[in-house]
Amino acid sequence: MRKLTKLIVTGLAIVTMVVPLVGVSGHATPVQAATTSSSNKTITIKDEAGDKVAVPKNIKRIAVVGALPLPAELAVFFNSADKIVGMPKASMIAAKNGLLGELYPNILKAKTSFDQGTTVNTEELKKLDPDVVFYSAENKVEKKQLLNAGFTAVGISFTKYNYDTIKTLNKQIALLSKIFPKNNKAKVVQKYSKKNYDLVQNRVKQIKPADRQNIFFLFQYDKSMLATSSANFFGQYWSDSIGAVNVAHKLKHNNTTNVTMEQVYKWNPDKILITNFTKAQPKDLYNNTIGNYDWSKVKAVKNKQVYKMPLGSYRSYTPGVDTPLTLLWMAKTVYPKQFKDININKETKNYYKKVFNVNLTNAQVTKMFNPSSKASAY
Repeated sequence: MRKLTKLIVTGLAIVTMVVPLVGVSGHATPVQAATTSSSNKTITIKDEAGDKVAVPKNIKRIAVVGALPLPAELAVFFNSADKIVGMPKASMIAAKNGLLGELYPNILKAKTSFDQGTTVNTEELKKLDPDVVFYSAENKVEKKQLLNAGFTAVGISFTKYNYDTIKTLNKQIALLSKIFPKNNKAKVVQKYSKKNYDLVQNRVKQIKPADRQNIFFLFQYDKSMLATSSANFFGQYWSDSIGAVNVAHKLKHNNTTNVTMEQVYKWNPDKILITNFTKAQPKDLYNNTIGNYDWSKVKAVKNKQVYKMPLGSYRSYTPGVDTPLTLLWMAKTVYPKQFKDININKETKNYYKKVFNVNLTNAQVTKMFNPSSKASAY
């Protein structure tokens, strides 16, 4: 397995999952009261690894290990990056090439030296003196390493909820709202997520089975590899949530699946969505500029129906701050007639303002929906 796939698997703690995907559930994820210790200096919460963790009541320094989308969630959650002192290298690359570094320049000061790819240098991490370290909840080796080194470790999961991106975001914001009650955004995020999800469902359920679009997620792509989303990865959830068909739904591998052009020819997708985990842009498929692949026979390429997924605060293929917007963008992209009245730029500005009190400029919104290839570099 190549370096990029290893990094994604490690960073998001992709684990073997045999439970079939389900629709959005648990939108109303209430923020349960956290337990305050007798010393009144800590709050006890239950993290997404299932552990009770006593975290400082006044957290000033945060480090994130492995959980790649989380630094962006934290920065937008606080509307500030001042607390973030450490983050994964892959998260930093996205911050530098997406909106995050522009919205919160201080996040670019966060250290990444502790990130050794599939391992953590705890000595480097100690130098940052974090009050709390967030890590990928399924990574038990990493958890043990952090605890043995004396860190207050809080598990965050990106795979616990069957790749349901909206439920994942809601649960994470709910957990952050327990730890940082003054910044509680659980209800407003859940409300916006539900509104967008219901809007999409009400429209796509009217699409006849024969008219449902077949989509292919180009997750990873270079001169030697072509990888897509199997039935057990985020691409399947996105397809289900917009009433489309993931052409690779019969592949039961976990997360990414390597495929051949011959398989793509057989699938002949109507639409191709390219993630920000690859440098590829639509023009690379239209012009066959990468490797020896010939995309000219594929329906989506013939009809110029290849799209690069947005890069807002983080890479939108995974759960994150932009998930409700990603759902709306994807529905409009795959079914433009059904969503012709949706102004995605206006929706994006409204979401950031109403939910996070962030004022995006027109230029920033344009940048979000026209991402640079540099965001995929490792």
